[in-house]
Order: sequence, then C-alpha cells, then structure tokens
Amino acid sequence: MNPAVLSLTFSAAILASLLVKFWLATRQMRHVAAHRATVPPAFEGIVSLESHQKAADYALARGRLGILEEAIGSAVLIGWTLLGALSWLNATVRELVQPRLGEMAYQLALVGAFALVGGLIDLPLSWYRTFVLEQRFGFNKTTPGLWLRDLVKVTALVIVIGGPFLALVLWLMQAAGATWWLWVWAVWIAFQLLMMVIVPLWIAPLFNKFEPFTDESLIARVSGLMARCGFRASGFFVMDGSKRSGHSNAYFTGLGQAKRVVFYDTLVARLTPAEMEAVLAHELGHFKHRHLVKTVAMMAAFSLGALALLGWLATQDGFFIGLGVTPNLYVHNSALTLLLFLLAVPPFAYFAGPLFSLVSRRHEYEADAYARSMSNAPDLVRALLKLHDDNASTVTSDPLYVGFYYSHPPTLQRIQALGVVPADLQGAAA
Repeated sequence: MNPAVLSLTFSAAILASLLVKFWLATRQMRHVAAHRATVPPAFEGIVSLESHQKAADYALARGRLGILEEAIGSAVLIGWTLLGALSWLNATVRELVQPRLGEMAYQLALVGAFALVGGLIDLPLSWYRTFVLEQRFGFNKTTPGLWLRDLVKVTALVIVIGGPFLALVLWLMQAAGATWWLWVWAVWIAFQLLMMVIVPLWIAPLFNKFEPFTDESLIARVSGLMARCGFRASGFFVMDGSKRSGHSNAYFTGLGQAKRVVFYDTLVARLTPAEMEAVLAHELGHFKHRHLVKTVAMMAAFSLGALALLGWLATQDGFFIGLGVTPNLYVHNSALTLLLFLLAVPPFAYFAGPLFSLVSRRHEYEADAYARSMSNAPDLVRALLKLHDDNASTVTSDPLYVGFYYSHPPTLQRIQALGVVPADLQGAAA
C-alpha cells in the first residue's frame, strides 16, 4: 500500500464528505426558510402556523449547529490522523503503561485515553445542544445534575461492560492468527444480540422508570390488537421521558422474553386510545415484516466486510504511515489498528448512508401498511401529526436532504401512502 496515495485518498474523502454535508445542510436550511411563512396547502387546518414556524426555526437552529459540529469533527479527525495526534498519544501511553503493567494494559489504556480525549472534545457541544438549543425551544427538561449523573452512569457502563468485551477483542486480534477478524465478528454479533436482551431488562431502568400500564381499558385494547397480530410481549410500559425532554416517542425493544412495548409519558398524555393502538400496530408491523432481523443481517454483513478489510489493513505498514501514525515495532498494534480504522472509515462510509436510509424508509412504509390493515389509518396519521408537533419536525424538508438522511418518509408521503384524506384530519395536531 502506497502511503502517499492513501493520504491523498483519505484527504479527498474527508473533503468530499464535508462538502456534501455542507451542501445538503444549506439546501435544507434554505428550503425550510423559504417555506416558513405559510403552512403548506396539504397541511392547512391540520398544522397550525405557530407549530409550523416553530418547527422551521428548530430545523434552522439544528442545521447551524450541525454545520459547526461537522466542521469541528473534520478538524479533529485530521488532527488525530494526518497531523499525528493519535501517533503521539500511542507513543505516550505505550511508554507510560506498557513497561509497568504489560501489553494488554497498554492496549486498553490507549483506547481509554482516546475515548477520554474524544469525550472531552465533544462535551461542550453536548452541553450546548441540551442546555441552549433544546432549552430555547422548550424541549429540555434535564437538570445539570441529572445530565452529569447520566454521564457518570454511561461512563461506568462503558468501563464495566465495554472493557471486558474490548479486552476479548484485542486478545483475539493478537492470538487468533490471520483469521482473527472472523472470530471478532462472531463475538461482535453475539455481543450485539446479548445487549438486545439485557438493555431493556437491566440497563435502561438505570436511566428511566418503566411503569406498567394501569389503564385497564387501554390494556385490553392493546392486548386485543396483539392477539390479532399473533404477537406476545413481556409487558406494556410507560417511560418517564419527560424528566429529560419534551420530545415524544414509542418503540419496541428486546428479544425473546425481553420484548416489551414502551411509550413515552409525553406521548401517552397526547394520544387517544385509538391513536395509541394505531402506533402500536405500526410497531408490530416492523416485527411482522421481520425488519429487525433484516436490519441485523444487513449490519452483520456490513461488519463482516469491514472486519475482513481491517484484517488486511492491519498487515500493511502503509495503512499506518499513510494516515499519519507510526506503528509499534516491539508490541502488537491491535488497539492502534482498531482506533485508526474507526477514524478512517466514516469519510468513506458516509456515501453509503443513502442506501441505509432508503431501506429504512421502505420498512416504515411496510409498517404503515400493516398498521392500516390492523387498525385505523386516520388514527395513525393523527398520532404521526402529534408526534411531529411534539418534536417540532418540519414538514417542508428538502427532497435531496430527505433522500440522504431521513430514516422515516416525510409525513405528507406517509399520509398519501396510507390513503388518508387530509380533510378528515382537521385539528389533528391540536
């Protein structure tokens, strides 16, 4: 591998991805601003002008912050790689840790030091997003104390759960021979499946309270729907999302006996029983069409290819030198290789984003169609409009921006696909 060619290719990928991100972001902002003054005809009488303008202002504010975040992120990426920060960090940690505590301790310490520095760089923007941007639009309910407690909990979980997993991966990279990447892939898939079981049962309750539904009529209605759909879950829960945010959501989570239905308390306060049934029917549609299985399979194939590529790159000195890193001569490069790969991939993988977005939007259409067959389509649309109102989601996004980023189809397209007449939805988001 020619280091000079790799450096040039990597630089071109960073520049190209950054230019596309800026171009799409500015297109989106211009499009939203141009339609801010009036509610689109398709939503007249359904979405109020006040809600429409709040959504536009929120989208513009997020867009400006997003541009800043991308610029900082690209500068940090160049600093870590081509400007030598990762190489310096590696040499420093290696000299401090490896002679005293051994090679595995050095490998873990390098990843930990990298994560710590990256976290400190991200911290100011995270604080600004929560306590300035979200606060300005009335969404933030998090106190500084709760924000800090969450940060401590996340850090502790990463160390307790991620540390042993990382140690296993690094050990396999060093001990499993030339096909180590295949073993790591198998461990990664097993870890992902395990997390889908333990997160809803033990990890999520560390951050939120999950109270069982107490409304017997609603439980009967939801149970009837699930019986019609031939689906079982371990329970129906309301999550106290309002203690952190004014945003609303509903979701299924877990595998096997850990499957559960979760509604944000903010959403329960807004939706009628019929609308909640329709939202649940949509979520059941994802399971009916095996979207989770398909997504896991797609990501498994993607990760297998990525790890196979990493297995080859780990043997190429040009991979390190071309990206501004001096490889270790007397100790394994496992952690260094992994970090460098995680830094190098995003500028290239960014251009595959529209494919994943397209697949996700198709899944949403299929889930909507299933909900229409199992519940009432106008009730689903009313719930969607309330979700958009609660989350200040704009209904005037730029089509190219939608195609590149949106995991869900725009509301108007979902309404049209459901065959709902807008005249039947007057006052839906009220």
